[in-house]
Formats: sequence, C-alpha cells, structure tokens
Amino acid sequence: MKYIICLLSVISIASCRKDNLKASSKEKSDFKVEHSGALKNMMHKGDISAKADLKEFEYSKHFFALGAFENLKGEIQIFDSKAFNTMVVDSALVFDNTFSKKATLLVHSSVHKWQSISIDDDVVTHKQLEEFIEQAAKENLIPIDEPFPFLIEGTAKSFDWHVINWKDGDTEHSHAKHINSGLNGTAENKDVVMLGFYSNAHHAIFTHHSTNMHIHVKTNDNTIAGHVDDLVLGKGMVLKLPHTK
Repeated sequence: MKYIICLLSVISIASCRKDNLKASSKEKSDFKVEHSGALKNMMHKGDISAKADLKEFEYSKHFFALGAFENLKGEIQIFDSKAFNTMVVDSALVFDNTFSKKATLLVHSSVHKWQSISIDDDVVTHKQLEEFIEQAAKENLIPIDEPFPFLIEGTAKSFDWHVINWKDGDTEHSHAKHINSGLNGTAENKDVVMLGFYSNAHHAIFTHHSTNMHIHVKTNDNTIAGHVDDLVLGKGMVLKLPHTK
C-alpha cells in the first residue's frame, strides 16, 4: 500500500507539472508578432509598394502596429486598435485616424493584457533602454529569441522623430534620406506613449542592423506621432510587456 501511495503521488506531481507547462505555453502564445514587407527591400531594391491593407485589421481587438504607408507617404501608429497615423501635407503634419490606407511595412500584434515595469532612472539612452528591455523580458518569461511588442509611457526628456514623405520616382534609399524626406524634429519634455517591437533576428526586416528595436511615438496631446530616431528617457517612465503570468 505504501508503494502504491508513493506511485500515485509521483503520477500526480508529474501531471501537475505537465498542466503547468501547458498553461505556461498558452500564456506565452497569447500574442504573436507578424510583419509584412522588409526594410532591405526598400533600401536595396527600391520596393515601396503595398504589402498589407490596414482594412484587414480595422476590427481586430487590442491591436498594436507600426510601419510606413505604401510609397513611403507617412507613418503608421496603431495603439489598442486606435489609429494615429501621420503624413505630410503642404509641409504640415496631418493625422489620419482611419484604416483606409495600405502599408509597405507593417509590424503588428494583438495584446490583451500588459504588465508594467518601472524603468530605472539610470536607463536614459536608446542603447540602455534596449538592454533594459531584454533583461526585463528574460525576467518575465518572454523568450528573447522571438519578437515581442512593448510600450513605453511617461514624460520623455527628449526624442528625435520623423514622418516620411518620399519623393515620387526617387529610387536611391538611405536612412538619412528617409529621415529628411518629410518632417522631422526634436521634442522635449513631452508626455508620450511609445510602441516598439524587439527582435534580435529581424535586422533589415523591421529593425535596422544596428539595433534590436523599432519604435514609434505618439504624444499624449496628439500633436506629434511618427518614427523614433533617438531618445532620452525621463525619470519615472514605465515599460509595459505582454502579460505572461
């Protein structure tokens, strides 16, 4: 009888572990990052044609996305299924809150629940933020060998931004020309929400070769939204990662 009881205990423990692993696996699969288009095709082949139609995602719940419009005529920022896309019209920044356009580059994921992590005040630069996000992902059971989304909220000390407005017929692409083709600037002491995607395996796809992050920004007063070129974090900012616990 003693041996039977021990055997049943072992079976019960093994079953619990198996159930826990299944639950953990399910939690980690609650979000999936997908993308259309590739930076390398823009840069090396001049391919800025449409690769995705935003209408397909108009009714997606808790949808987060960033990218660029077809023909590089603006930037895409979608936060929790609300579009704050931007373009340049007559040298002015104009918001487009619809899903009516197509994208030459789109990175997206649906995230139903986020967990908040206070960013250390000594994390200031773009590189320091990248390292902090990687470590935070590891600590919160998010595999860093797969892409994942993140949010940054709070008051940024400064950030460099641009909204692309590519010249028709120009086939010579460079990062500097992308920044300078439309509107760009530096904003200081702005309350923001930033949406980013982290990946160490998508260089020249949706991150540049020198970084594992692609980040877009929207100010809380809705005066600026676009691609983040550089940043200096302020104190007390918060990182949000997909909830996995």
